[in-house]
Amino acid sequence: MSSNPAVEVTLPLSEFAAGLQWSSVPAQVRHEAVRSLMNFFAVSMAGCNDPTIARAAGVLGRYSARDEATLIGRGERADLLTASALNAMSANVFDFDDTHIPTIIHPTAPVAPALFALAETRAMSGAELLHAFVLGVEIECRIGNAVSPGHYARGWHITSTCGVFGAAAAAGRILGLDAKRIAWAFGSAASQSCGLVETLGTMAKSMAVGNSARNGLLSALLAAEDFDGPAQPLEGVRGFLHVTAEKPDLAGLVAGLGESWQLMRNTYKPYPCGVVLNPVIEACLSLHAKPELKVGEITAVELVGHPLLRQRTDRPGISTGRQSQVSAQHAVGVVLTTGRAGLEQFSDAAVADEKVRAIGRKLSFTDDERMSIDAASVIVSQGARKLEVAIDFAAGSLEKPLSDAALETKLRDLCAYGRSGVDPAPLIDAVWALEQSKDAGSLLRLAAGIRQ
Repeated sequence: MSSNPAVEVTLPLSEFAAGLQWSSVPAQVRHEAVRSLMNFFAVSMAGCNDPTIARAAGVLGRYSARDEATLIGRGERADLLTASALNAMSANVFDFDDTHIPTIIHPTAPVAPALFALAETRAMSGAELLHAFVLGVEIECRIGNAVSPGHYARGWHITSTCGVFGAAAAAGRILGLDAKRIAWAFGSAASQSCGLVETLGTMAKSMAVGNSARNGLLSALLAAEDFDGPAQPLEGVRGFLHVTAEKPDLAGLVAGLGESWQLMRNTYKPYPCGVVLNPVIEACLSLHAKPELKVGEITAVELVGHPLLRQRTDRPGISTGRQSQVSAQHAVGVVLTTGRAGLEQFSDAAVADEKVRAIGRKLSFTDDERMSIDAASVIVSQGARKLEVAIDFAAGSLEKPLSDAALETKLRDLCAYGRSGVDPAPLIDAVWALEQSKDAGSLLRLAAGIRQ
C-alpha cells in the first residue's frame, strides 16, 4: 500500500544512484571518500582477531558457499555475502570507526565491505568503487537525517537500519542496475533493516552491522535478477520512514541531491568509544594532567553535555570491555586514573580495575540541549574544591578533523594491535592511490593478513 505522498523520495534517490556521473563528484568529496577507506582499513585491522569476529567467522564459515572474498586481516576467505558481513563487523566491533554528524551513523562499515567483496568477484577500478561508495554513503546518511533524532531515541541502531540502504545503493551501482531495480533493492533492504540500541555493548550489535552490509548487497543481487519490491519502500504509509520515525523529513531527504554531500560531514575517532564520549575523554585527559587533581580525593564527577551524551553512555556497573566503549562511567574513571584512552583502556582488564570503578560510581549527568554533541564539560569535586574543563570541539570533530597523517598513524597502530601480520606501508600507499587503480580488489590482497 502506498501513501502517494506529496514528496517522493524512492524515485529521486534511485535515479540519483543510477545516474550520477563520477565527473560530477567534487575533488574534496573524492578525497574524503579515500580518507573514509583509510580509516575503514585501520579499524578493520584492529577488530579482525577480536573474539566477536573469531566466533562469528567460525560459525558463518561452516556454511560459506565459496572461497571468493577476503576476510580482512585474517588470511581466510568466504563467499561474498559472508565476507561482507564479517568485514563490516570487524570495522565496527570497537566503535572506533567513522561517524556522520549529526546522525551518529558509522557510514563506511555497511557500505565498503559490500563493494570490496564485489571487487574480488568482478573487474572494478578504484574510481568505480569510490564512485559507488560516495553514492552509498550519501543515501544512507540522507535517510538517517530524515529519521533523526527520533529514530535513535526510539531504540533503533541507526548504523544498521540505514546502512543497509547505503550498501544496496552502492552495490546496485556496481551491478549496473537502472533506477527501477535500485528501487526494488531498496524494497528488499527495507524488509531486512534492523538493529537495536539495546544490543550496544554486546556481540549482537556487531551482527546487526554485519547484516546491514550483507543484506544490502543481497538486495542488489536480487534486484539484478528482477526480484521486485514496492514502489515506495521508503515513503510509503507503511514504509521504512513512517514506521521508524514519528515525523520523517521527506523534503530534506532529497533536497540538494548532487549539490551538498554527506561525506563532508564524516568524522574519524581518535578514541575507541562512542563519539559522544570524545569531548569527555579530552576533558578528562586535561584534568589528569593538572597537578592539583588527586584521584584518591575525588568525591563527585559531573558531566554536562547534550542529552544524547546521557542517553548513549549512562551505563554504570558494566562488566566487559565491549560495554565500556559506550559507558561514560568507565571512560571518566579510566582516563582520570591512567591519563590514557587507547584500546587497552577499554578492555576487560581495565573494566575490572576497582580504582576505575570507584570513580565511575561518583558520576552524574546534567543535560544541556543548547550544547552540541561535540562539546562537554567535566567538573571534578574534591570535597569543596572543584576542577572544571570544558571542551567545545573534540579532536576528530568536524571543527578539528584528524589529518591525513593522523589517519595513516591510526592504520599503522591498529595493524599492530590487531595482530594481523599485515604490512601497513603498502596498504597505505594503495589506499591513497585507489582512484588511479585499475583493480580495486588489490587492496584486499594487501589487507588479507597472515593466519595466526
